[in-house]
Formats: sequence, C-alpha cells, structure tokens
Amino acid sequence: MHTLNLGILAHIDAGKTSLTERLLYAAGVIDEIGSVDDGSTQTDSMALERQRGITIKSAVVSFAIDDMTVNLIDTPGHPDFIAEVERVLSVLDGAVLVISAVEGVQPQTRVLMRTLQRLRIPTLVFVNKIDRRGAQYERVLRSIAEKLTPAVVPMGSAEGLGSRGACFTPYAAGDGDFASRLVDLLADHDDAFMAAFVEDEKALSYGRLRAELAAKTHQALVHPVFFGSAITGAGVDSLMAGIRELLPAVEGDADGPVSGTVFKVERGPAGEKIAYARMFSGTVRTRDLLRFGEDDEGKVTAVSVFDRGSAVRRASLTGGRIGRLWGLAGIRIGDVIGTPRASAAQRAHFAPPTLETVVVPCRRADRGALYAALTQLAEQDPLINLRQDEIRQEVAVSLYGEVQKEVIQATLANEFGVDVTFRETTTICIERLVGTGAAVEIIDKDPNPFLATVGLRVEPAPINTGVEFRLGIELGSLPFAFIKAVEETVRQTLRQGIHGWQVPDCTVTLTRSGYWPRQSHAHAVFDKSMSSTAGDFRNLTPLVLMDALRQAGTRVYEPMHRFLLDIPADTFGAVLPVLARLRAVPQAPVMRGSSYLLEGDIPAARVHDLEQQLPTLTSGEGVLECAFDHYQPVQDTIPTRPRTDHNPLSRKEYLLHVVRRV
Repeated sequence: MHTLNLGILAHIDAGKTSLTERLLYAAGVIDEIGSVDDGSTQTDSMALERQRGITIKSAVVSFAIDDMTVNLIDTPGHPDFIAEVERVLSVLDGAVLVISAVEGVQPQTRVLMRTLQRLRIPTLVFVNKIDRRGAQYERVLRSIAEKLTPAVVPMGSAEGLGSRGACFTPYAAGDGDFASRLVDLLADHDDAFMAAFVEDEKALSYGRLRAELAAKTHQALVHPVFFGSAITGAGVDSLMAGIRELLPAVEGDADGPVSGTVFKVERGPAGEKIAYARMFSGTVRTRDLLRFGEDDEGKVTAVSVFDRGSAVRRASLTGGRIGRLWGLAGIRIGDVIGTPRASAAQRAHFAPPTLETVVVPCRRADRGALYAALTQLAEQDPLINLRQDEIRQEVAVSLYGEVQKEVIQATLANEFGVDVTFRETTTICIERLVGTGAAVEIIDKDPNPFLATVGLRVEPAPINTGVEFRLGIELGSLPFAFIKAVEETVRQTLRQGIHGWQVPDCTVTLTRSGYWPRQSHAHAVFDKSMSSTAGDFRNLTPLVLMDALRQAGTRVYEPMHRFLLDIPADTFGAVLPVLARLRAVPQAPVMRGSSYLLEGDIPAARVHDLEQQLPTLTSGEGVLECAFDHYQPVQDTIPTRPRTDHNPLSRKEYLLHVVRRV
C-alpha cells in the first residue's frame, strides 16, 4: 500500500482542524464530526487546545483513500507556534494550504506558501468556508495569484456562496474553458508540452492534461485550487480525490538501510519519552538497538504505527510510514535515526524567535520544579532555548510572541502544578566583534588563582558561520581533556558577551597553555593543590575570554523584521507618523487599487506595538505581514542592555561564584 504523509497548514482560524475532522469523517474513521468550539476534535487533544480552541501542538491521524494510506499532520496556525510547523516540514510528501473564503490570503498564509515553494513540497490549496457570509470566489482566486503564486488553477466552480447550500462542482472533461486554462498553465512550465500542443492541439486528450497536471503538481510547479466548506462537507470529496490523484504517495523501501527523522517528542503517563518518527527507508522493530543523533543508541521497547485514525501497536515501523517509538531516552527533536539521507541537510525554514523573558516561580520553593518542568517543555519545543543563570537563580526562555508565553504559563500550572509569572518580554540582541583581541593568564602568577595557563585570541568571522575554535599551540603540549574543557567553556561563555548578549560569529584561537602535571604524596594520594585539573581550565577560560572580548570590542545588534503593510489609501497619512515613532523605515509606497502597499524594516521590539495600533489606524482594514530579516547595530540613543539580568559579572563576582560552587 502506498503512503502519503500530508500536512495541513493555514493561518489561524482558516479551518484546518475542522477540515481534518471532515476528512476523517468522509474516510469513515470517525462516526461523528468533532467541533473546535466544543473541544471535541481528534487532533486537539491537549486540555489547553480544547479550552482555547486553537492548535498548539502538531498531531497525527491516519485514514485511507482507496489503496492509499494518508498520515495527516494537523499543524498550528498561530505564528507564535511556527516552530511546530518547522519540524513537520521535513517529513511531508505533500501539503494542503487552507485559506478562508472570507478573509482570503492572510499574513501567515504568505509565510507558509513561500516556505512550501522554497522546499518544493507539492501543495494543493483548499479555500474553506464558502458557506459563510462574505465568501468570495473570483476575489480569492485573484488574491492567491497576486500574493502567493500565479501558478494556480481552479479545479471547479463554486455556487451559492455565503449560504448553507453553497457547493463546489469539479470541472470535467467537457469543460473547454478549464482545459484551455490547463493548457496555458502547463505550457508555461514545460517546453515539450508546449511543442506538442503547437504541433497538434487535438492530440492532447483530457487524460493527458490531467496526467501532466499531476506531474507538475508533484514537482511543486503548479498548485490546484479547490473550494468547499469543512463544516457542511461541500467540496471535501473533490479535495480527497485531488489528494489521491495529484499528490505523490510513496512506497517505502522496507529492506533498505534504516533512515528516518524525529519531528516530535512527548512524554507518556509514566514520564517516558515517546518519539514521533518518519521512516524514509528500512524497518525498525521492537527490541532493535537503534542509533540516533550523533553518537546515541537505545533499544526500542515498543512501536506504534498510525492507522485509521489512531496509533496502533505493531511489531515494526517500515519506510514511508510515521509511527511512535518508545525506549529511546536520549532522543531529541530533529535527531536522525540510522543513516542520514543525502538530501536531508538540517536547516531552519523559519526565523528563530527574537523575544525572551525570565520565568519567575510564584513560590521560591518551586525553583527546582520549574527548571525540571521547563526542561521537559524544551524537549518538545527546542526553540524556547531554555537558559539558566545559576548565579542569579533565574531561568529564561525564548519566544515568538505573547500568546506563547500565556500557553507556557498555563501548561506549567495545569500539567506540572507550578505557578509562574514573567518579567517584561524583551528582544534578543546579539553582539558582533569590532576588531581582534587577545588575553592571557599565567599559572602561578597574580591575579590568576587557578592552576592553568590560558591564552586566547578572538577575531570576527563572517555572518552566520558560527563559532570556530582553533588550536594555536603545539599538539601534545596540553592533554586533550584540558583542550576539550577550554573549547566547551569558550562556546558556553560566548552566550553572554561584554554587554550580556550572545556572540554568534567569531574565531577563537588557543594561543598559549600550561599546566602542572599530576602530583601525589608518598602514599599515592592525589594532591589537587599541586595538580592542574580540567576544572582549572573551565574556571579560568571565561576570565581570559572576556578580557579578549573587551580588547576587541563588541557592538550590540538588534533583530529587525521585514514588514509588508497593506492599508487603505485614505489612512496613509495616519499610519506614516506611527511608523516613524516605532523606528520603522518604509520604502516608497506602491499604489494598488484603493490601497497602499508599504514595505520596509522595523525593530522586532516594535512589531507588537504596530500590531496593536494598526486596527484602530485603518478601521480594521490594514493587513500586516512581518518576519525576521536581519540584525542591525543598535543606535547610540537606544539602551544596549534592556534588562539588568543581562549584565555580565565582574571578575570579583565571578570568582566569588566559583568559590561558592566549589
């Protein structure tokens, strides 16, 4: 049996979860359609999802269309939970992008479509809610062509829009206009097809046109558009037929090398880890010793495979399928199982979070429980980037937005019994080196209190190349364990530079080293006071590195978002001064009909303010699309340290901390 791993993606409230319910019902998996408002859907299983009526975590369900098994992954639509979508993209064979027939193309819709096109994921478009008042056909099609991609073709006509009786009628072989549109669209992407059409127009049968449409859809060159309603079921049968015909199902190689990827991790009732994995080839069986990540191994204790709505216990998980694996204690989201695919380079599809907040327990006694709870949440969402400040006894997390903060707060209270508050949300800045700097501290020479000699040189590196650690000392002059201690500490220390922000791109060279060999008394007892340890190098390295950074100098850079603003022309005069106050830099406006299109840059710290003011400024008609684009130097008039807890420790404070820790 062939398998299609299908993602359902959309802007929030476009109706993806309702569409998932309707597909399951139409396939005979469920007897009754659940409601998002009532909290009775199959995929929104978290109590918080049912309470809020939004999807927070991706969920997998399965159904069959003829001889094809569809593993459907329902993803969040709210931009605060884009990380969930990020992880799902790597396991998809195809996607359905859901658009509301009333609201049309929305900001998140554009972000998702751009990403699907960049990754060449075959995608169908389903325009939902044709039964709602205000639903449009031609206007939505034009909007899709203008804002998403011109390579779209409607697969049928919609009638009775805005009423309960709205319906969708698929085009058939006798629809000449449809065939003509198909020819025009396909010819734009295939010279051979164009030549065949010019040579003999009548030779292109309707069956040939449909086959060519499927081929070009498989290549993500064209995107068929269906209309319908998840609530009434209109158009859903046509969509299911389109999924079967136009999206590429796979037949996994069960006998090939074991290769898969983990896209979700959750905890079971007993606290055990459960890994959601897409297998590309090979077979994973219960009791197999499985290699994953970089060097980890674990024995699979149980396997379940998604089949007809839910996960069913099986003896094995084969290539092409999605399943759940138990027993892999060290597994993490993004881990490769077995042999990596040649084309499976791990990279981010969306921008990283640009906001951060400190999580504060309401009861001081809950500090330990808070960190343990956040550690579990970080397993499920690595991009929250849990950061613990042991000295100040504080924990910070990265965020995409304020809604994500509310969800974290509710999850900690409901699932872990830990009540928390948050410090003010701030943007995550970075530091870049201005020049080159070097420093050294010599063993047994003041003010160095540690039994180690460390010399370091720091130099700027190209943007997005990361931190590179080099050896500028003779090989063998320092034990490997001590070199490893220096390198690990360098990378950890660079998470907080001179101004307290991460230094992401630089080269650090170990230029000098020295140590006291192991000494012991006559009765062979190790004497730490006369012998260097890895701890000496771990404790000294931050002092030397910070001195080198101070000599090089760093400058603080703040995250900038690229915005696209669609506003009524008569509100342009009111919006422009607000953009100036928010330090936004718009380009020249473009007139389109009765609207202005404004594109430009705005500090990430000001995006929320713009979102809050836009509805009032434009009488609810303004549309804002915004995404992280780059970093730029913080202006001299802007504080470089928005929060005092980002201030690095002085040498005296650091040494006192080391003494207490030891």
